[in-house]
Amino acid sequence: MTVYEYKVVPAPMKGKKAKGIKTAEDRFAFALEDVMNQMAADGWEFQRSETLPSQERSGLTSSTTQFRSVMVFRRPSSDDISGFEPRVLDMPDVAKLAAPEGDGDSASDGENGTLILRHPTKTGDGPQTSDDAPDNQDTAKG
Repeated sequence: MTVYEYKVVPAPMKGKKAKGIKTAEDRFAFALEDVMNQMAADGWEFQRSETLPSQERSGLTSSTTQFRSVMVFRRPSSDDISGFEPRVLDMPDVAKLAAPEGDGDSASDGENGTLILRHPTKTGDGPQTSDDAPDNQDTAKG
């Protein structure tokens, strides 16, 4: 199944001037043609045009409904996942995994082969104190 992405753009509100185009209808048609050709150059396929209601603010407390004309385009998504076939991975054999070699500062073997992580501190011994902690406080108090 092909997955599509869609793009909705406002339809032109007035015609576009060009050499040899004289009437308002022809100018409007040329403006539509220009938008469609620009979108097609980027790989978008024209689907349809729609006139849809839009609630807009009118003054401070009221709202009105305006009708907007839009053009709908689509193209196949680059994130097409139709060829994706998930598979279940085998569980690794824990006995065959090599234990990491510790250097004494960051990791060592604990009881029953568990891994213990140690975070280095400024002094290297014991927990980090408030004197060792980085100074992230705002100095401009007010």
